[in-house]
Amino acid sequence: MIIEKELLFEGSLGESKLKAIFDSGASYSCINEDKARNLGIIETLRHSLKVETASKGFFIEIEKTIRLDFYLDDNHFSDEFIIIPNLSEDVIIGTATMQKWRFKLDFENDKVIIDPKVTRLRLI
Repeated sequence: MIIEKELLFEGSLGESKLKAIFDSGASYSCINEDKARNLGIIETLRHSLKVETASKGFFIEIEKTIRLDFYLDDNHFSDEFIIIPNLSEDVIIGTATMQKWRFKLDFENDKVIIDPKVTRLRLI
């Protein structure tokens, strides 16, 4: 299941509002390569990742990544996004990011619920 939201993404080179899909079936967060190029510096992974797509038994090789900040309901978050050439969506927010930031998906109300504890900046 998915929830779609328009979010502001920022990188080292610029910012852009992009359509983000919160996908409970995606392991990683990923971004379309053309969108990533406009936002920041793309890094090449030292060792590529082989990941299975939604089409069972079909794998793709991931070689690039980018770190981006994004805003949801005026709250600031950041994460690493794998870059997928020809990705049909702008951005997919996967379960690794959702778990990191403790997002909960309310499919009935088409909402992403943010745990208020993660929005407070703490330096330890």
